[in-house]
Amino acid sequence: MTQSNQSLFAAHAYLPDGWRRNVLLEWDTQGTLSAVTPDRPEAPPGVPKAAGPLMPGMPNLHSHAFQRAMAGLTEYRANATDNFWSWRDLMYRFAARITPEGLASVAQWLYIEMLKAGYTSVCEFHYVHHAQDGRRYANQAELAQRVVDAASASGIGITMLPVLYQFSGFGARAPRDDQRRFVNTPESLLDLLGTLRAARPENTARRYGVAPHSLRAVPQASLRALLGGIDASAPVHIHIAEQTAEVDACLETEGARPVQWLLDRFDVDGRWCLVHATHVDANETLALAKSGAVAGLCPSTEANLGDGIFPAHDYLAAHGRIGVGSDSHIGVDWRAELRLLEYGQRLTRRQRNVLASARAPHVADGLYAAALDGGARATGRAVGALLPGHRADWLVLDAEHSSIAEHAPQAWLSGVVFCEHGETPIRDVYAGGVKVVDDRRHRDEEGAYARYRTALVELLK
Repeated sequence: MTQSNQSLFAAHAYLPDGWRRNVLLEWDTQGTLSAVTPDRPEAPPGVPKAAGPLMPGMPNLHSHAFQRAMAGLTEYRANATDNFWSWRDLMYRFAARITPEGLASVAQWLYIEMLKAGYTSVCEFHYVHHAQDGRRYANQAELAQRVVDAASASGIGITMLPVLYQFSGFGARAPRDDQRRFVNTPESLLDLLGTLRAARPENTARRYGVAPHSLRAVPQASLRALLGGIDASAPVHIHIAEQTAEVDACLETEGARPVQWLLDRFDVDGRWCLVHATHVDANETLALAKSGAVAGLCPSTEANLGDGIFPAHDYLAAHGRIGVGSDSHIGVDWRAELRLLEYGQRLTRRQRNVLASARAPHVADGLYAAALDGGARATGRAVGALLPGHRADWLVLDAEHSSIAEHAPQAWLSGVVFCEHGETPIRDVYAGGVKVVDDRRHRDEEGAYARYRTALVELLK
């Protein structure tokens, strides 16, 4: 599974204008598409043929890699009012134990799971920076660098977003002791980012941005200082309005709802990703859509934590941009994220195909296209489409899978997203033109899984 061939022929491929036949893809040695040519009469001599229909890989716009190791370990009632905040206390205990070696192993296995699911890019919202006692490592970017290296080893593209976490709540409340591994000033976070960029420079598979954790953890002056220290095109991601308690606290201390407060004070545009934005009112919904920012939706995590349901119908009707992420990794599957996004709207409105539109009457097609576009914007990389100049990232479907077999192409995405029958319909995955998943197996699956299990043994002692 090496990059020996720089072209591939697909009988069917999903291009920006939909499914096309007899598509020739060509890419360079950097893993960037140089030509995408549909409607060819036949495959050129010597060019390999894809094993099935071919689709762009999905960007995962929100990930906390270390949390993969705790998936399934918090599914019990911690107190009488178990919610996001009680889950967070358990998560902090887990974060306190992670080591550089353990994080590297967990992240690599997670990224392999992402690739097998058809995610070919990830935005890593990385906030565990320091040693277990809160002191800085000799290499202040030690943990972030381990995650970047895990992405490279797995083959997934990454947008690394070092997180600024300064306070424990609105009103500049002092950090809690169990947040000591997260805390930085804007200056120290930018210094960490500079160290990381020098050690692992940007390339076609790697991009850097920043992530002010949330309005409760980063006050206005610090947010301005952080933004002033980065390139004007760098991605900016922020948790916002995930919980009603956060909205209430923002109203009490700042006199405004979180999303409205941010939009009123900062030039929020297409390089921003507002993660969750679950609890927005009608005015915020329209204003966020108008801004061009991406709403980073993580339905599996939002459901697992009891966060709430994003007003996707009204937001998409206002031409808002969305993308999806696996966040806490209780599940790692973009198909499930899109399915849950639609099902949440169906349960709320008691209708079917709520997020379909006149342009995309097949709801899966519309959501897939929207998540590709919004996810690509959130990464700050040329991904999410089979176009010249874009990264050569795609997945190959198993045409014999029971969810799509004998279906016409216009029904393939509906089967992929909404059917849950047996193993994944995703057979092969290419990242940067390299086949990293072949017949549902990653090139380093056994070794990475063994290292992941060793890390779990240490974490769960």
